[in-house]
Amino acid sequence: MSYQTITLYSDANFFSPYVMSAFVSLTEKALPFSLAPINLSAGENLQAAYGLLSVTRRVPTLVIDDFQLSESSAISEYLEERFSSPEYARIYPQDKQERAKAREVQAWLRSDFMPIRAERPTEVIFAGLRLPPLSDSAQQSANKLISGLERLLSDGRKNLFSEWCIADTDLALMLNRLALSDVALPESLRKYASYQWQRPSVQQWRALSQH
Repeated sequence: MSYQTITLYSDANFFSPYVMSAFVSLTEKALPFSLAPINLSAGENLQAAYGLLSVTRRVPTLVIDDFQLSESSAISEYLEERFSSPEYARIYPQDKQERAKAREVQAWLRSDFMPIRAERPTEVIFAGLRLPPLSDSAQQSANKLISGLERLLSDGRKNLFSEWCIADTDLALMLNRLALSDVALPESLRKYASYQWQRPSVQQWRALSQH
């Protein structure tokens, strides 16, 4: 399917894990796109002009010609379906069951672990913010995450499945909220997160956030 322009609306600081997920998806697909930063602190996303682009008035929002879509997992799934021909890299597993599990991981990360997200915001990752030790509730949340991943990654694998997928980037970010703030993690999870963080598309996002 042809298109003329692609724009990804982002937070102005490039700290959003959800914008990062959409950015990595576009980059892995090798789709040329432009970034349009939105100042969330100034409420720019709440203004009428942005409301015309995003029903949710959140970032990320993807605009391809006259089509607009918000919510990072919806964006990644749409990109996979729209740009599915062989010249575009896959960002989800080809196997149906593995693809379903990747979406399960993504949904889990987005709907759970609020204490971790509250006490270890992405400024810990992208701005070097130092924070006190986790509260009991955040540590319990971290323990839940670690326990859930033991079956998936305890064997030392570098990717969740046979090949990289966008769920790997999302999961590595959640783990790095802990790993990069001196929270104890099993070595297999620490190595997994470190390996995923070196992916070129992730490094491109990190370069934006460090400006």
